[in-house]
Amino acid sequence: MPKIIVIAHNIRSTHNVGSIFRTCEGFGVLKLILSGYTPYPNIKNDSRLPHIANKLTAQIHKTALGAEEMLPFEYQDQPDLESLKEQGFTIIGLEQDKRSTILPSYNAPKKIVLLLGEEVEGITSDLRDRCDDLIEIPMQGKKESFNVSVAAGIALYALTI
Repeated sequence: MPKIIVIAHNIRSTHNVGSIFRTCEGFGVLKLILSGYTPYPNIKNDSRLPHIANKLTAQIHKTALGAEEMLPFEYQDQPDLESLKEQGFTIIGLEQDKRSTILPSYNAPKKIVLLLGEEVEGITSDLRDRCDDLIEIPMQGKKESFNVSVAAGIALYALTI
């Protein structure tokens, strides 16, 4: 089974963040990195106003159901992809793009960073350009994409089987 770190960048919804926590914990992800304007639970030396940090923590807990206390996580303004690459991780963006490999045919490496982007706009172009690979989940219906937390679950399942 590959070693996996997940980065959730610019995710707006606390419910999606909580679901991503729970999904990552269930798949044995090593760590969740929350970045950009993604809401995050209370952290040591939190610079946010206490009432805001506590409110976001409570909202995330509604869907994480305690996974936010079990899964190691950190917050970064911008994800440090270069440091992760230096540690031997392959950066894989989950994004619909002309360069994307359809997920069932992607051959997963042993050390993976799965990068998730904003619910509507996806991964920013500057981060997309810094990915080693891009993967895409094939859609069968009329909608263009899955919810980001659902897509994370599908991708983690496919990358770990």
